[in-house]
Amino acid sequence: MGSFSSLALLPLISFLLLQCYASAQHTLGTGSSLSVEDHARPFLVSPDATFSCGFLQAGDNAFYFSIWFTATKNKTAVWSANPGYPVNGRLSRVSFSRDGELALADANGTTVWDTKIGGNRQLTVSLNDTGNLVITDQSTGHALWQSFHWPTDTLLPSQAMSKDTKLVAGYYTFYYDNDNVLRLLYDGPEIASIYWPDPDLGIWGSGRTNYNSSRFGILNNAGAFRSSDGLRFQASDLGSPGVKRRLTIDKDGNLRLYSLVNATGVWTVTWVALQKPCSVHGLCGKNALCEYQPSLRCSCAPGYEMADRRDWRKGCKPTFSLPAYTAINCSQGVPEEYTFVKVAYTDFYGYDLAFNKSVTFESCMNICLQMCSCAAFSYRMDGVGNCFPKGVLFNGYTSSFFPGSIYLKVPSKVNASALPLVAAKGLACKPNGTSPAVVPGYADMYGRPGSGPKWAYFFSFAAVLGFLELLIFAAGWWFLSSHHSIPSSLQAGYRLVMATQFRRFSYQELKNATGNFKEELGRGGSGVVYRGVLDEGTVVAVKKLTDVQVQGEEEFWAEVAVFGRINHINLVRIWGFCSEGNHRMLVYEYVENESLDRHLFGTHIIGRSLSWAERFRVALGAARGLAYLHHECLEWVIHCDVKPENILLTRDLDAKIADFGLAKLSGRDAAASDGVQLSHMRGTTGYMAPEWALGQPVDAKVDVYSYGIVLLEIVIGTRISDQTTADGEERLEMGQIAQALKQVVASGDIGSLVDTRLNGQFHPRQAMEMVKISLSCMEERSSRPTMDDISKALTACDDEDEHPAYVS
Repeated sequence: MGSFSSLALLPLISFLLLQCYASAQHTLGTGSSLSVEDHARPFLVSPDATFSCGFLQAGDNAFYFSIWFTATKNKTAVWSANPGYPVNGRLSRVSFSRDGELALADANGTTVWDTKIGGNRQLTVSLNDTGNLVITDQSTGHALWQSFHWPTDTLLPSQAMSKDTKLVAGYYTFYYDNDNVLRLLYDGPEIASIYWPDPDLGIWGSGRTNYNSSRFGILNNAGAFRSSDGLRFQASDLGSPGVKRRLTIDKDGNLRLYSLVNATGVWTVTWVALQKPCSVHGLCGKNALCEYQPSLRCSCAPGYEMADRRDWRKGCKPTFSLPAYTAINCSQGVPEEYTFVKVAYTDFYGYDLAFNKSVTFESCMNICLQMCSCAAFSYRMDGVGNCFPKGVLFNGYTSSFFPGSIYLKVPSKVNASALPLVAAKGLACKPNGTSPAVVPGYADMYGRPGSGPKWAYFFSFAAVLGFLELLIFAAGWWFLSSHHSIPSSLQAGYRLVMATQFRRFSYQELKNATGNFKEELGRGGSGVVYRGVLDEGTVVAVKKLTDVQVQGEEEFWAEVAVFGRINHINLVRIWGFCSEGNHRMLVYEYVENESLDRHLFGTHIIGRSLSWAERFRVALGAARGLAYLHHECLEWVIHCDVKPENILLTRDLDAKIADFGLAKLSGRDAAASDGVQLSHMRGTTGYMAPEWALGQPVDAKVDVYSYGIVLLEIVIGTRISDQTTADGEERLEMGQIAQALKQVVASGDIGSLVDTRLNGQFHPRQAMEMVKISLSCMEERSSRPTMDDISKALTACDDEDEHPAYVS
């Protein structure tokens, strides 16, 4: 009852506050002032009372001179004159002096901040409906100073971002870099590094361009942001009338767009720059790991402890002593035996001493051992064998989506018996290591260690390589400009193609590669797939699309450019496309072992049936792939047709999801508030969520439902849609199947469900968890878990013994 009363009174309280504030002035002449003791009274209020300006309390006896949204629950500041330097709660004063200078003075009379303008002109200070505090020369009407030119951590609609403005929150900055690209920068006490746009993708891979010189960005009232570097984003409630918005860089380093809920005075996030909070650099400090499950938390790497119990940003210090690496003792070799501590699904971004591709784990370990300055090495088990020796351990993060592990280098004398170790006895840090010692305390903007004389040849080589790259790019640009077959509006997309492995194929190229579309690999509702071999000998899968309803080449290019940037170990990689006349085709990586249905069901089974370990690995891989599409990829992608036929298996029987994104290519109507409306139904009977049949807008939970069906089929080894009643005539409804599953879970008799071809060899706990997850996926849409939740639950089960138990 108390909660209801509070909500009922809130509109009345807001109304009374607005009436009180409406009596305050929105323009003042020279000679006006406000003392901090009168902080309950605003200095200025905008004409429509949306914004107020005055003293805003920041602590027990600390105040800022700020502008805030009047009707918000906690007086959300959008600008402050003195961020980080609050004034005393007694005797402090803001004054608009006789000579027209607006200044803030602390209790001792010291000027903390001022506008540095004045004179004998006729000046006024006013607060506009946009939230802009302006000093105007009344004789000319010109604005001499305005808060919009000096933002703190927030950008308001109609307030421009330019080369001279930046948003700052602690160590984090949102700004235009000198290459004309909007970035997020961590500039901490020890390191400085850019973390957005994604450094791994680069400018072009993130859909940006540095070919501009205006450096201009703006958020409009409808909730759409546009920037000269190609950055585009919009609020999820785009166009909702009368909504108040703000774009803020928060103290956790993430950039968020907020919308105000008028009824409650509370802000809601309607867009966020980084879906993975741990992608922000510097959150947890040196030698520490960031993890999100489901809230952000920091932890020290094994063998390390917090440097300051009150502040994670100060990172962690080793609990063991490390040799003092200097140029002298490194040249003589360090007579230490080392052990490596494995931390799974973990990496430290940046500070790579080298990059070695297609090497074995043992070779990677030896590379680190031979470098005196190597503190750890990252080894990515992505089918290639990528090795990254690390000089310093900054920007650590743990994610179930990361396809590798970090191996921390510690002296063998360290007591680490309780930790998973990879022994490397008998090997020492050799004097002729391939990397120089790290220069302490120095790092460039991308978090790489400082360079010394031994790197001169490397940089010379890089310069030559960069020049050749520039020539190639220039040739591509000339080709683009001189061939009228490519519309000018596609130039940005073409630049993306030039900067990545994603490319455009001609119809004749793909016709030749497939032998005139001779060898068919499979077919479905979206098209037919053919095997092809490109000129360089690469085997690919070419899909001729049959249900793509786009207006022309521009729309098709825009759609597939999104998929070209998606890269995950459990997703089939898209290498390129063809858009020529009426031909629309996609070129995929070739996955050798066909689809999951061929390994699970009846007469389709290829060779032997999948073992339990293989089934669980497929289930986990598919979950991680879908979680990436839903939560981590550059653009929100719903698969809409998750089924065994669209889960392909590699030579090592790892799962790769195919046909993701084809729902987008099929065309969407306008987005609804709680989902999207597809122009026509996409999916397969038996795997389609109930909301399809009801004609409701769909969201990522349709994939969750379909995955739940597939997960159950992996356990039982047969099609759910093939299940019939005892008389063999009427198919079972999903409600009946769910009820039967609940009874099995309640009884604990999981063996009665598991595929009999496994002969009782399976993990009972894993099987029970998979059935429970499947049941939760069949619930009402709002009750279903996310794919991220599912991935984490299966990952937790993956920690068990790798050998299946025998259940008689």
